[in-house]
Amino acid sequence: MRTQTDAQTGETKLSRRITGPLLFLFILGDVLGAGIYALMGVLAGEVGGALWAPLLLALLLALLTAGSYAELVTKYPKAGGAAVFAQRAFAPPIISFLVGFCMLAAGVVSAAGLALAFTGEYLQTFLPVPPIPAAMVFLLLVAALNARGISESVKSNVVMTVIEVSGLVIVIVAVAAMVGGGGGDVSRVTQFPGDSSPALAVLGGAIIAYYSFVGFETSANVAEEVRDPSRVYPRALFGALLTAGAVYVLVGIASAVALPAGELTDSSGPLLAVVAATGFPVPDWLFSLIALVAVANGASLTMIMTSRVTFGMAQQGLLPPVLSTVLPKRRTPWVAIVATTAIAMLLTLVGDLETLASAVVLLLLFVFISTNVAVLVLRRQRVEHKHFRVWTWVPVLGVLSCILLLTQQEPLVWAFGGAFVVLGVVLYLVRRATSSKTGTPPPERS
Repeated sequence: MRTQTDAQTGETKLSRRITGPLLFLFILGDVLGAGIYALMGVLAGEVGGALWAPLLLALLLALLTAGSYAELVTKYPKAGGAAVFAQRAFAPPIISFLVGFCMLAAGVVSAAGLALAFTGEYLQTFLPVPPIPAAMVFLLLVAALNARGISESVKSNVVMTVIEVSGLVIVIVAVAAMVGGGGGDVSRVTQFPGDSSPALAVLGGAIIAYYSFVGFETSANVAEEVRDPSRVYPRALFGALLTAGAVYVLVGIASAVALPAGELTDSSGPLLAVVAATGFPVPDWLFSLIALVAVANGASLTMIMTSRVTFGMAQQGLLPPVLSTVLPKRRTPWVAIVATTAIAMLLTLVGDLETLASAVVLLLLFVFISTNVAVLVLRRQRVEHKHFRVWTWVPVLGVLSCILLLTQQEPLVWAFGGAFVVLGVVLYLVRRATSSKTGTPPPERS
């Protein structure tokens, strides 16, 4: 891959406050998220002690689609991300609308789920409060931070990301100390379940592990607020993914060394169990606190993404123009923030969002397919500034990797995903009918 220097970033209504280090930590914090704190137990059920293998494969699959994002974000550094790319690449406007809608659905459902996770067992350890009302208050606080400014949001992300990473470093250091003292079993890192094929086990595990890397696409929606995106964005994106992948692999190895696969699978807090097995002097409440920070960070970054997708789609005429309104001094999309927060708060009333969240991940795979194809379609379109360009085979393999992951989804998840698509089509038709009555011209491709 080769990087070219950006010569022109264009004008924007938003404030360019995100530097390279802030963007790196933004992406790293969103990718690491809260999932890794529960992931190892699920993976152990698939691959036994060889936890590092599916994590490494999932990283390689994620890097394929990340390459497509790097080219398109630096070529078109505008808020809206995949929806804007689809609008430029595909003639039917319903495609770009549905791509953007899938991103919105993913964002608000994910934020609602994270809010419920925040106010569940982790928060109850410190403060017994009703989960759903507390989740709504939590989302309001996240919205307030988001509305205050992108600089404040990403700077708070720096602190929370450091705390997230510290928890994972504790796991790695604790197990290293355990091995240094003659404990643990290093041979477990190559042990697969006795009744499974290693290749199939790694593939099945990679499908689960891939979800832990989802989040890098969020960064495309703050490209309009990044300084010199053509130079900064590819470095931050690939650097964050590789860093997250290295941490994941080390945590996977450490988990297998510390505990047998069966014990990891049976634990609802596998990393806490790993640290406890080492005898390392870390109190249980500290890990609960770190998990709370990880969840809060994920929710904050997700809502930043969702509000920017909404803003970008409104800018492109795919959603009502009022959603592109920004605060005069703060230059943050406050109407989009209010709208997406309200929807996320309503979704917390559902309570159990596990199946819905899986359906949203399925929809994200469709978004990734769209983005990978858009790279190839838009190669014939020139821009005035220099930008990152990925090798042609990368988006091709990116499409194939997404299709492979789609084939592994459960029928119930497909049913929920279809329901989201139907809802998106209905909303598009309503928007089109409204535009026809008011005389609003349809959005143009640019």
